[in-house]
Amino acid sequence: MSLTANSPSASRPAARRRKPAGLLSELLGDRPAVLATGFLLLIVFVAILVPLIVPHDPAAQALRARLDPPAWLAGGSWSHVLGTDNLGRDVLSRIMYGARTSLSISLTVCAIASTFGIAMGLIAAYVGGRTDTILMRIVDTQLSFPDLLLALTVLTVLGSSPVTVVIILSISGWMVYARMTRGIVVSARHEGYVEAAELVGCSMPRIILRHILPNIAAPLSTLLILEFARVVLAEAALSFLGMGIQPPATSWGLDIALGKDHVFGAWWLVTFPGLAIALTILSANVLAAWARVTTDPQEREKRFARTVARRSGSKRR
Repeated sequence: MSLTANSPSASRPAARRRKPAGLLSELLGDRPAVLATGFLLLIVFVAILVPLIVPHDPAAQALRARLDPPAWLAGGSWSHVLGTDNLGRDVLSRIMYGARTSLSISLTVCAIASTFGIAMGLIAAYVGGRTDTILMRIVDTQLSFPDLLLALTVLTVLGSSPVTVVIILSISGWMVYARMTRGIVVSARHEGYVEAAELVGCSMPRIILRHILPNIAAPLSTLLILEFARVVLAEAALSFLGMGIQPPATSWGLDIALGKDHVFGAWWLVTFPGLAIALTILSANVLAAWARVTTDPQEREKRFARTVARRSGSKRR
């Protein structure tokens, strides 16, 4: 018998096609989330295409143009829209290259830390017993050390470089993924779909990869966005303290550190890199809040109830 449009196998691909469209429509209905997503996409676009769109070489010095103000102030020039620093380097160009540095480090750290942390959380939850106890004690021990202090100590011994920063931030960030994954999987093991998979003889890797992991993807994606914001701030803090990105490379935190001595006479040296950090972190937090509400059925019910109550109240008026 031929498959019809009403058969389950025919409707399943259509449901898969509708799901991204549904998420996009919900995103477009949330103005703060749209603005946050747009800003993050702009940062990604700039980071990828910065060699093609940057107005000046970020390391090129022009002492005659040192500490020029932004273009809209007296003495400013549209050739340097956001002004220049104490060595005559273009502030906008350095911010654009700083976006590439911050995004590349943050995304790499999140990829490494999440992969390792989720794997450890799955192993601890599904194997249980002594393995679970040992892994969770390692997590508790490492969480007892301040992240920034640990990073500064290790970087002082090993030296500062982008690779070292990625390794240190990855080591200090995998625990939150492991703890969240372990907590969700422990509760999910008693769900009916996991017990059914065990009864039909599915192996442990198949149960984890095909049944458990897709069901915990929503909360982990929210955590991933929040950790991205944390890593952006951590990298900026390390660079500001002189233990992260080193000249002649550039990053937002390094630009703030180089401009702090001129903060009263040339405020743009600190203000614009600081705004880039603040807006990136704010956008990530707004997007994470939207993702949490959108992927949580209880939160979706609350939002729907508030919308219905608001509409009914407006009709009575």
